[in-house]
Amino acid sequence: MLIKIIVFICGAVVMSFEILGSRVLAPNFGSSVFVWGSLISVFLTGLSAGYYLGGRIADINPSSRKLGLMIAAPGVLFLTFPLYSAPVSDWIFVQDLGVRFSPLIASLVLFLLPSVFLGIVSPYTAKLMICSLHTSGKTIGTLYALSTFGSIIGTLVTSFYLITIAGVNALIMGQGVLLIIASAPLFFINLSCKT
Repeated sequence: MLIKIIVFICGAVVMSFEILGSRVLAPNFGSSVFVWGSLISVFLTGLSAGYYLGGRIADINPSSRKLGLMIAAPGVLFLTFPLYSAPVSDWIFVQDLGVRFSPLIASLVLFLLPSVFLGIVSPYTAKLMICSLHTSGKTIGTLYALSTFGSIIGTLVTSFYLITIAGVNALIMGQGVLLIIASAPLFFINLSCKT
């Protein structure tokens, strides 16, 4: 059950972070179609890379501790995000790369790495959870469905409620705390097919 909760949380965080990303970029780049196109493209790129890397890494001696590190890493990035996001965004804005490339470069620098880490989670957990080839399809389908359902909830809760009651930086740091808390049990347990 723990692994399913973690997959759900990571799915929720990645889409919540994308919604908040629009607010991070807005002061310098507005909220045009170029900003949203940049954000969506970068997050999809990061998730795709994460899926690929997660599958490759999972085939090399997978463990719950390694999974914990991969979930804690974006947690640390989120906790420190307010320290570097505005200066990076300001610097890219000053370079005046145009209305298309400025938000794209900012999105790549600020959001690609965390989305790669969060993309790693689903294939890596699938590898840890698969006990039999006879049930591998069900296991993979369940984990990806939970991740996607988490993404839906993260999108709706963030856009409908959280943005109205807290600042963007506070929410991103809160996501960092949530990821670190979610990763903590993984350092002390061995995942099995019953998890």
